[in-house]
Amino acid sequence: MKKILLLTALLLLAACERSVTVKMHEEKNPGVYSDRIVLGSCLALKGHASYLGTQTLHGALAYINHVNDQGGVHGRKIEVVAYDDSYDPPQCLINTQKLIIADKIFALFCYVGTPTTVKILPLVEDAGIPLLGMFTGANALRKPFNRYVINIRPSYYQETREAVRHMVKDLNITRIAVFYQYDAFGFDGLTGTELALKEFGLEPVARGSYTRGSLEVQEGVQRIRNSGAQAVFMIGTSGPCIKFLKSLNSEGMHPVFYTVSFIGARQFAQDLGNDNSTVIMSQVVPPFSEDHDLSHSEAASYIRLMKQYYPDETPNLVGLEGFFNARIMVEGLRRSGRALTREKFITAVETMDNYEIAPGITVSYGEQDHQGMDKVYFTSYRNGRFELIRNWEALKGRIGQ
Repeated sequence: MKKILLLTALLLLAACERSVTVKMHEEKNPGVYSDRIVLGSCLALKGHASYLGTQTLHGALAYINHVNDQGGVHGRKIEVVAYDDSYDPPQCLINTQKLIIADKIFALFCYVGTPTTVKILPLVEDAGIPLLGMFTGANALRKPFNRYVINIRPSYYQETREAVRHMVKDLNITRIAVFYQYDAFGFDGLTGTELALKEFGLEPVARGSYTRGSLEVQEGVQRIRNSGAQAVFMIGTSGPCIKFLKSLNSEGMHPVFYTVSFIGARQFAQDLGNDNSTVIMSQVVPPFSEDHDLSHSEAASYIRLMKQYYPDETPNLVGLEGFFNARIMVEGLRRSGRALTREKFITAVETMDNYEIAPGITVSYGEQDHQGMDKVYFTSYRNGRFELIRNWEALKGRIGQ
């Protein structure tokens, strides 16, 4: 009993440290067995960010289940051990330690969130373990370069840079405020926006924040409501951003609202309801129509497999990103051959050059390039859903510019 309490105390102490070094017990080839490969995932399956976690995981599992039903990869089935962190960094750290040390998984897969994922980077380095497919565009996962970190999606810097460019050049908006979550995620979006504005000789007209996991947005409202902002960039999760938007509108301020892809378009649209605000959201996977045209959509395989394995769920962009994560993971395993090791897997991923993961959607990697996709899409809220922006001039007319 004393040993259990001591171990628990040590894990909690480690979780509270800013950076953690854990000596891993070296095994010849952890997570690789004659009949299976074991991956480890840690993401929000409960709490306010659970939609993002469950949909990311289900999108990935839809493809992995399909692969397993076809016999797996080189005769091995893929198994995913998933733990809930409820979007809490210390819990994510504890779960990841368990995945690596106790579960002895081959690779880390499909993590969700900036503050949680950034927290485990020291463990990734110490263990020399691949970390692939994170639902975050954090710059810390890209610079400095880390051989074991494999990103699929574009960065938040890319999202906010493109958003600023469209605001300034297409919508003639130059007064931009930022409302952000006060943690690594929010800071990343704030910094990306500031850097993008600087290219046009601009800076935010106001900045406001809220604490992660809370709905206390009034401080942000107070800081921004009298700024004269024409647009507000919201870097946060759905609940706080919805409350902020409605609170700002109630103060008589009706700017263009923009948010990065992390928020999840379908959930955000449901929360907005009949709100008439002009809301723009960037996406890092190709938006698909609600009618789910299987013959033309880049998401056709994802939609088909979701209907097969998760028939009660509605396909969405968060799940599509998880699906793409699984496509890259499986292809990396295939290219590694039967004699699979972590180092062979990393090298195999680096051989992907214009590899097609969906019709017209390709990814490319290299020895010093571990981000597969760079294209950013933009959607606007209309008729209860987010639709792809095809004509910025038409959108300009809608917001009365």
